[in-house]
Amino acid sequence: MSFFFAEDDQTGFNLRVYLIIAIISGLVGAGVLYSALSAVELSQDEAEVEEEIVQDQEQEQRSKEYQEASYQELGQDQIVDVVKEVGPGIVRITTAKERVMYDFFTRKREERIKGEGSGVIYNSEGYIITNNHVIEGAKEIKVFLAEGKGEYKAKVIGKDPITDLAVIKIDSEGTELPVPKLGDSKQLKVGQKAIAIGNPYGFSNTVTVGVISALERRLPIQEIAELTDMIQTDAAINPGNSGGGLLNQQGEVIGINTAIIEQAQGIGFAIPINLAKEVVTELIAEGEIIRPWIGIYGGDVTPDLSESYELEHQTGIYIFQIIADSPAAKSGLKEGDIILEIDQQEVTGMSDLKELLQEYEVNDKVELLTYRDDNLITLDLELKERPINK
Repeated sequence: MSFFFAEDDQTGFNLRVYLIIAIISGLVGAGVLYSALSAVELSQDEAEVEEEIVQDQEQEQRSKEYQEASYQELGQDQIVDVVKEVGPGIVRITTAKERVMYDFFTRKREERIKGEGSGVIYNSEGYIITNNHVIEGAKEIKVFLAEGKGEYKAKVIGKDPITDLAVIKIDSEGTELPVPKLGDSKQLKVGQKAIAIGNPYGFSNTVTVGVISALERRLPIQEIAELTDMIQTDAAINPGNSGGGLLNQQGEVIGINTAIIEQAQGIGFAIPINLAKEVVTELIAEGEIIRPWIGIYGGDVTPDLSESYELEHQTGIYIFQIIADSPAAKSGLKEGDIILEIDQQEVTGMSDLKELLQEYEVNDKVELLTYRDDNLITLDLELKERPINK
């Protein structure tokens, strides 16, 4: 007797066996099919993952190539080359100044104050351009070449507080100095790249990059200096950068870094190199700059100023103040006068006046056409040397 079926039920037994075998085969087949489908799906997933990885790698490579192309477009390699070539020509300057101090009991004592700045090597003879305010009042000046290639004592050859420029000299005999090429600041365009090299806070040969933000800026920052026609840049200029070089992408010095506005971010200024070249040439030859002087504080006559003061002229120099004992005071000029011409040459503003005065020498006599109280009057004025504190 079978455990499942009766012995006389052979047909039913056979049918049941076939049914069981079919069910088992079906289950086994389903399992095999499921495994096969799972394997195919896993294989497809792996393929998709591999494809995504390849795509990510390709995208990363394209991004890298794009960045490299962008860097090339920005001139990064060119900037690196400029810094490598010109950087050694920018020096670090340290100064020691003496300051007299008094204690609570009014006892006098002297204190040495250290200062830091930068300079640009002007020629192979050891002349160096820097700012007047860097070396002003210094008892001792030292110059350090870039990359630790030398330390020298320096002496002052000449200085010009008006333009905040000075020339110092080191005894570099036997040393081949790296002399940067001086460019042409008249060719500058707003928006072109600018590279500042200097020694801010004593960090030698620090490089910052930006653009020329504006030209012909006038800075009423220092009492003595007349910082006019300045180059404005957003290349970071910090204390210690003063006297360093502002360069173009060709590696030419286009300005001498000189000033920052402490309250502002990303605003620095440089003296145009064309002006620096003129001043330096005269300082080396004469040791000072002698300028003819009128002795007034004035402002440009503009349509707004003309309307405010009910003036008939819309150009000229409106005199706000006459300096005592100056050529202007001795000539008979008065506050409120408007200077229209000098020796029959039209004067449209203070910039015109400064350019015209460069054509004259101290003790030259000039004729002024001025407007006063609805009348045109002519005055004679004898130019004198400008005092350094005026």
